[in-house]
Amino acid sequence: PFSQYLDSEAYRDSISGLSGQFEGIGAVMTTRDGKGEEGCEKVGPDCHIVVVRTIRESPAKKAGLQKDDEVVAVDGASMTGKTLAETVGLVRGPRGTTVRLTIVRGAGAPFELAIVRDVIQVEAVSSEVIAEGTVGYIRLDGFSSSAAGDFREHLKGLVDQGLERIVFDLRGDPGGFVDAAEKIASEFIASGPVFWEEFADGTQQVHEAVAGGIATDPRIKVVVLIDGSSASASEIVAGALQDTGRAQLVGENSYGKGTIQQWQTLTNDTGGFRLSVAKWLTPDKRWIHGQGLIPDVPVVVPEGATTDVVLQKAIELLTGAQT
Repeated sequence: PFSQYLDSEAYRDSISGLSGQFEGIGAVMTTRDGKGEEGCEKVGPDCHIVVVRTIRESPAKKAGLQKDDEVVAVDGASMTGKTLAETVGLVRGPRGTTVRLTIVRGAGAPFELAIVRDVIQVEAVSSEVIAEGTVGYIRLDGFSSSAAGDFREHLKGLVDQGLERIVFDLRGDPGGFVDAAEKIASEFIASGPVFWEEFADGTQQVHEAVAGGIATDPRIKVVVLIDGSSASASEIVAGALQDTGRAQLVGENSYGKGTIQQWQTLTNDTGGFRLSVAKWLTPDKRWIHGQGLIPDVPVVVPEGATTDVVLQKAIELLTGAQT
């Protein structure tokens, strides 16, 4: 399962995502309708391409692109009728080249920003202090090649503030490199297995915690948030923290991807493939493939919910307070 051939464009996009970098301007965009709701399909009178944020130290930020700016044209061509993916494809491009964005900001007149593309480092980690200064919150959006180092930096920032309650949000995280998962789980697990790798002949190889984790002190209480889109490397980390008793899992059953893939580039720009080469098992040697991790505290998100009930439950478990 999950072995797949990818053409050259799909393969480059996949490898770019895993590497944690791409060539572009460093802006996160979305589509938004007149009511402010995201997810409309094609740009038109009631569907606009809007900047969500700019990545730190990116060309977009340096050029002055701002949150809520509307992108109406790229290199002079109107975005009317374009999808978000098509727009992003036009904005991205080789480093050193220039893209011209026509911007509408608030009620002002359209103006143009010329932005020189560069190599962008993806910000896969974010953190903040919540619950009136009592809980550290850290979110991981993907296990890229740079994720473990970025995660450690953010986690250290929270622990250095003296916080002993941590919410680790893995909802919507599709996974990535297993070595990043091993390092990130080791920030919470002092020693012992993080996961097992099982090969076709039945032999197993243990991957043990890397010494020197930031939050291995048992006084630091941890809750991990998962949902049906938490997959692969996300499940390695969540399963490790669950089996070792290092954290409670809160939310919905995870995706259930229990295999490991190797990537192979093909010659003559014909793309590449990923090939499943092993299973992975939790520290207790559970194989969660096809069923996912079952949360210790299941939380069903009501349809149309306007508050994050999963996060609220995590805060309640960590603080003992009703929220």
